[in-house]
Amino acid sequence: MTNTTSSSPRANRSRPAFSHSALRRKGLKARSWLGWQLKLNTDEAHGKARITGCDNPEFIRSVDSGEIAVVAGFQGVDENGRVSTLGRGGSDTSAVAVAAALKASLCDIYTDVDGVYTTDPRITSKARRLEKISYEEMLELASLGAKVLQTRSVELAMNHRVPVRVLSSFEGPVPSPNTGTLVCDEEQIVEKQVVSGVAYSRDEAKFSMIGVEDHPGVAATIFGALADAGVNVDMIVQASAKTEGRQNIVFTCPDRDASHAKAVIEGLGKKVGYESLTVARDVAKVSVIGVGMRSHAGVAKTMFQALSDKGINIQVISTSEIKISVLIDASYTELAVRALHTAYGLDSD
Repeated sequence: MTNTTSSSPRANRSRPAFSHSALRRKGLKARSWLGWQLKLNTDEAHGKARITGCDNPEFIRSVDSGEIAVVAGFQGVDENGRVSTLGRGGSDTSAVAVAAALKASLCDIYTDVDGVYTTDPRITSKARRLEKISYEEMLELASLGAKVLQTRSVELAMNHRVPVRVLSSFEGPVPSPNTGTLVCDEEQIVEKQVVSGVAYSRDEAKFSMIGVEDHPGVAATIFGALADAGVNVDMIVQASAKTEGRQNIVFTCPDRDASHAKAVIEGLGKKVGYESLTVARDVAKVSVIGVGMRSHAGVAKTMFQALSDKGINIQVISTSEIKISVLIDASYTELAVRALHTAYGLDSD
């Protein structure tokens, strides 16, 4: 029999003792497990702890004997034996960790959507559900604004090669064969599209540092200070300034961190010697993602042309092996998403 685990964001936040009692009343063998009982080991970063391992022979024996395990997600135990919480997306991450510990062949995640779509269906009705998507693509989508799965759960699934199926909590506990989206190895996807999805994020702020002194160590000073302050920097562009011996540095960070990041930069003062600093908070990041980019030319051209045809100006560009991201004026977000969705042939019939 296939070994699977299931997770529901709502169920994981209920009391596991109550859930396992309900199963027992139906004549089923069941046992509840809290994070410390399961020994879901984490680091000490309470509120955003990261899972370091799950090694409990008793738990594995219990499941192998046919006992249904009802696990409290979102929590673990640190090396000092204290209960820790995993933060946003902790329930999904817990489910994947348990699946990895059990060497399960599949981990079902029940959420409020029936799968992963080519883009946000609220923006375009032509968005369609993907039957399969690779770990790498899902990781990029999650980090670039898609909220179906949390980034850490996808990272864990990819590291341990646990296939994850995204299903709807509203369509019943037993999915039909053609429902949901399977997140799996790239090799399991027969027909790879050049672009699999379009993601966007309005939680962006753009920092422009003009006339920064151009000498070794300046970038390390700037981004080291931001890192020490807990600011996660994303897109970075550096170019020569009009003044000889100086450069311009443009970067983005989450909009919620903009005020903090600005204070950090201003606090650097004469250490970096910049001429001016401007912060734009009315920007959005739009991205196209697809493993097919590795073997196809002209992906960037299609993106830039589609945006140009709609009169959308690109402020910053960032690329990786399977994604292209651009920063644009936030007022054009939905128009850009629809234009790119059509340009890459993702519209449903």
